Amino acid sequence: MSVMNIMEQIIIYGGILLVALGVLGNGMNFFMFSSVRTYRTTPTAFYFTVESIFNIMSITVNLIPRMVSFAFGVDLTQVSVIWCKLREVILSISMAIPIICTCLSTIDQFFVTSPSASLRRLSKKQLAHRIVFVIIVFFVLHSISIYYFYGILPIINVCLSSNWVFAVYYTLFIIVINTAIPILVIATFGYLTYRNIRRTVALAEQHADRQLVKMVLIQVALVVICIAPVGIYNAYSLITYGVVKSPNRQAIEYSTSLLVT
Repeated sequence: MSVMNIMEQIIIYGGILLVALGVLGNGMNFFMFSSVRTYRTTPTAFYFTVESIFNIMSITVNLIPRMVSFAFGVDLTQVSVIWCKLREVILSISMAIPIICTCLSTIDQFFVTSPSASLRRLSKKQLAHRIVFVIIVFFVLHSISIYYFYGILPIINVCLSSNWVFAVYYTLFIIVINTAIPILVIATFGYLTYRNIRRTVALAEQHADRQLVKMVLIQVALVVICIAPVGIYNAYSLITYGVVKSPNRQAIEYSTSLLVT
């Protein structure tokens, strides 16, 4: 059995498990953070709610079509130009916003656990609403360029950018916005939050929810573990862009991309 056949089986059967767990887990998070009064009033819970919505969107648009493609040999991105463009647009938005929301929730927990009253006052749900709105608008506007440049390339029949300059820019954009900056922000404010907790004698007196703080710190570790390989792969792709590669190397790179993206 070839490497590609093995990868196809992993994508199909592993994808079913990931879709089930992903939709169920994010659905439960959405229900809990949007309905439980204890969490509903906090900015961090709002960030988690938004994150859950876009995670479900990403799973639906990314994993399910990929599973169908391998299981039945039908890849709509190679048939429909509209779907090729829309899928990349939706993915660019739905994969970036959850990461940004994790950054924002980490920053919010730093505010909440801070001994400074002025910093604690920055933890406001109204402010969180405005920030998320601006971020969504930014990524929607940015995705217009993706819709314009992406298409089904002739000869190779693959959905990619038709402009190599934009392809390089978009790869750099993903590396910086989806990987480098989030890891820096999450690591910095995760450490500062942990330091605040260590310094605080009674966290409850600071009006912070211990359980929510723990959830954010766990989320920090998971996000760093998940997005670091994506950043490394994108950096490798950018460095080796234009390099003539053997069929075996191309197969390995494609298999790697299926695992990390």
